[in-house]
Amino acid sequence: MRFSNTSAAVCAALLPRAAATIYYAGVAQSSGEFGVWSATATKGTGLPGRFGVDYQFISTSGVDIMTDQHKVNLHRVAFLLERMCPPSYGLGAKFNETHFDYFKQAVDYITKTKGAYAILDPHNYMRYNDPSSQPFSGSVIGNTLDPTAATTTQFGAFWGELAARFRTNEKVIFGLMNEPHDMPSSLLVANLQAAIDAIRKEGAKNLIIAPGNSWTGGHSWTEGGAEASSNWIHKLADPEENLAIDIHEYLDEDFSGGHAACTQDPATNLAGVTAWLKEHKLKAFVTEFGGSNTTACTTILNGILDYMAQNEEYIGWTAWAAGPFWGPNSPCCTDSKQWGSLEPGSKAANGGPSLYDTVWVPVIQKKVPAELQWSGIASVNGGKLEKKA
Repeated sequence: MRFSNTSAAVCAALLPRAAATIYYAGVAQSSGEFGVWSATATKGTGLPGRFGVDYQFISTSGVDIMTDQHKVNLHRVAFLLERMCPPSYGLGAKFNETHFDYFKQAVDYITKTKGAYAILDPHNYMRYNDPSSQPFSGSVIGNTLDPTAATTTQFGAFWGELAARFRTNEKVIFGLMNEPHDMPSSLLVANLQAAIDAIRKEGAKNLIIAPGNSWTGGHSWTEGGAEASSNWIHKLADPEENLAIDIHEYLDEDFSGGHAACTQDPATNLAGVTAWLKEHKLKAFVTEFGGSNTTACTTILNGILDYMAQNEEYIGWTAWAAGPFWGPNSPCCTDSKQWGSLEPGSKAANGGPSLYDTVWVPVIQKKVPAELQWSGIASVNGGKLEKKA
C-alpha cells in the first residue's frame, strides 16, 4: 500500500475453462515489515528489530479464523529484504537465518498446518538498504548510477536462494516485489527477469506473480507513455509458463488507499489493464485493494470483487490488510482515523468495531467463493475447486 504521508496438476489445469473463476481468495498479512519507520529518516532504524516486539509475520489465531471460519485459501505475507539480507551482508544468497526461520514458521503454518496458499511479499518497492522512510527511501535495485545500490544480479541471487528453500512447497507463491515505482520500466523488467531466471534455475515450478511500475496500479497500467507497464511487463519470459501479474487497485480519489471516501469505479479503471491481460493471454491477482465502512465503499468494494469474478483474467485476490501489529491503527482507507484493521479481534481506538467487523465480515467475506483450490500447485490455470472442509 502507498500511504499519502509515507507511505490437480498443472497439465490437468490446462484444460479450457467455460467461465471466469477465482481460485485463490484471502487477505494480506501486514506486520512483518513493521518497526523500521523513522520520523527523522534515520537509516538503520529498527534493524534487525525484535521479533514479537517490533514486528511479527502473522497471528496464528487470526490465520485460523480467516482460514477455518471465513474459508479463505490465500494469505500474502510481507517481509523486509533488509531483515532477510541485512545490509552488512548485502542483498543476495546469504540470509539472517534466525529471521528466515521466523518467516518460514509463518509460511509453514499457513501452507502446511492450515492447507492454504501463501504469497511471499518482499515489501520493498524495488529498493534496498534503507527502509526508514519507505516507500521512498533506499536505493533502487539495479541502478548503476548509484554506487550504494544492490545490483540486478544480487536481486536474482536473493530470489534463487529463497526459491531453493521453498521449491518443495507447492502452496508457496513467489510475489517478486511490492509496488515498484519511480524507476525506468526497462530496469524493472531486467530485475524481474533476473528473479524469474534464478527461481527456475533452482528447479522451482511455483507460481510467480510479477508487478508493474507506478505502484503496480491497475488504473495506471496503460499510462505513462513509453514507461507504461503495458509496454513492458508482457516481455517477461517464464519457461514454466506459470507467471501471473500482480495488480493493486484502491478506490479513493488518488488511488492511494489513504482516504475514507470511495470515488473510483473499478470497472472503468481496470478496463485498460484487463484488455492488456486479454491481449497477452495473461492472468492476474489483485493483491491489494480496500475500502472504508461507508455506504459508497460497500457498493464499490462489491463492484471490484464482482468485476474480478466476472472477468477470466483475474484468478485471485487478497484484501488489504490484516496483521497482528496494527492494533487500533488502520492499514487503509480512513483519512488517518483509527478504525482498526481486517485482523480478527481488532478494535477501533474508541473500543468500537474495527474494519474487520464493518468491512471484512459484512462485505468482503461474502464474496469469498464457496469453492476454491485447496490442493495441488498454485497455477495460472487454477486447479480442482472444492469447499473447505
